[in-house]
Amino acid sequence: MQFKTLLLDQQDGIVTLTLNQPEKKNAMTMELGKEFSEAIAQIKNNLEARVLIITGQGSSFSSGGDLQSTFDQFEAPPAQAKANIIKYYKTFLSVRDLDIPTIAVLKGHTIGAALCLALACDMRIASTDTKMTMSFIKIGIHPGMGTSYLLPRLIGTAKAFEMCLTGDPIDIQEALRIGLVNHVVEPERLMEFSLDLARRIAKNPVVPARFLKKSIYRGLHTDLESALDYESSAQVICSFTEDMKEGLAAAREKRIPVFKGY
Repeated sequence: MQFKTLLLDQQDGIVTLTLNQPEKKNAMTMELGKEFSEAIAQIKNNLEARVLIITGQGSSFSSGGDLQSTFDQFEAPPAQAKANIIKYYKTFLSVRDLDIPTIAVLKGHTIGAALCLALACDMRIASTDTKMTMSFIKIGIHPGMGTSYLLPRLIGTAKAFEMCLTGDPIDIQEALRIGLVNHVVEPERLMEFSLDLARRIAKNPVVPARFLKKSIYRGLHTDLESALDYESSAQVICSFTEDMKEGLAAAREKRIPVFKGY
């Protein structure tokens, strides 16, 4: 499928989805949202996909929600406006429907809704020039796209309050310190570093990786007994895979395992 606002590439199980409106700093328009959800659906049905990288074309990840599109929503009656906004959010939050690991690769402007998209991914890698801010309050609007759900779970309530109530940019080293991003690297090394991480993930077995993603998110909302129940069930299922047999054999034979993905 060809997209107008996105680039989609795949190599060795690593899918790269690039927001491709650099002339708009990859602003998250309605058209981009529609194509983004279509791309996610395509990736979800791709049995060869092991890891997804999301990044932006040009100097920025994304400047966030397209302001004209945003304010056009409020011209509708309140109930319709609310429905339109939720529909818009869900096009981008569809990334959370994937059972493969997702990595947001951030640079330049990463503002408002764009930061929410990054939060919806499993991991975040940022370049040193990333300008990251929850700027909703600066235009007089309540944060959206899952901010109140995603942000405090990652950095705690106090830091979430500070980011959202001031709308100030966060220093990228501070973002690293509080766990908002996993790694900070120089711009010229950003994609190389990100692809290396993706390759290290992609070479591991698929079945335990997909169960692991579910179990970590489940663990945020469950008790220890439920977590143990899920983990033990996942381990039993993994024991039937060829990859676990290969992993055990390789450990015994002191060699590097060659996993097949099943």
